[in-house]
Amino acid sequence: MASLDSISSTGAASGVSARPGVLARLIRNRSALIGGSIVLVFLLMAVLAPVLPLADPFKSNFLAIRKPPSELYWFGTDELGRDQVSRLFFGAQASLLAGIVSVLIAVAIGLPFGLLAGWYGGWIDIVISRVTEALLACPFLILAIAFAAVLGPSLTNAMIAIGLSAVPIFIRLIRGQVMSVKAEDFVEGARAVGARDLRLMFRHVLPNTLSPIVVQSTLFMAQAIILEAALSFLGLGQQPPAPSWGQMLNVAKNFMEQAPWMSIAPGICIFLAVLGFNLLGDGLRDALDPKEN
Repeated sequence: MASLDSISSTGAASGVSARPGVLARLIRNRSALIGGSIVLVFLLMAVLAPVLPLADPFKSNFLAIRKPPSELYWFGTDELGRDQVSRLFFGAQASLLAGIVSVLIAVAIGLPFGLLAGWYGGWIDIVISRVTEALLACPFLILAIAFAAVLGPSLTNAMIAIGLSAVPIFIRLIRGQVMSVKAEDFVEGARAVGARDLRLMFRHVLPNTLSPIVVQSTLFMAQAIILEAALSFLGLGQQPPAPSWGQMLNVAKNFMEQAPWMSIAPGICIFLAVLGFNLLGDGLRDALDPKEN
């Protein structure tokens, strides 16, 4: 089986892990560096929130209701006197967790269906493609709201709803990549020396589809953060008193004139997080583009 292994290594060489210069091109990409730095800041906010000397994000202080930004309260307080900085840090946990979990759900479901549709074609491809197109015909946000409304209001259900809503996107992406890769010479060579379908799919085809999956996952993180904020804003996501950027905006809309600072901070966090993931995704797409090799 030496020839089969050599064919496998040849095919994998074009994959994401073996491509030379990817990290160097990523470092040289200014947008990717800016986006990665922004994402890193929010990751540190989420991870360090429990250990930093922050105010209790759940504790009310009726002597400090809707206080404007000051030395004591950098971003002011909310309608119950809770520190906005503390709730922003803990709210980052909900937003980033929603993005990560929803991407994992979408990839876990979309990957096998996309592989089957792209590899076997025929009636399997027809059935999967028609269902995918039907789901894609529904606006993404409406689909997520529908799933969340059926599952019930909670952060966990919101993450499931966002992930399920993104499954058609990943199915179509992976199907197209598999159809392209399976026509390559190294796949035909592996088939000629006796490789079975499962080996061909998981040893030869799948590694060469990872680059677009990684890029799409990074870009979808931005969409997931927006969707989590939208669902929480509508009362279908994170439930009070647990902090979430979208839930903070939902409360702040009632005090736009009396306490405008309540909406500014979470709005800026959502904007910067989405910007960071979009810039990072664009940088990854440029770095992993095989035409750049």
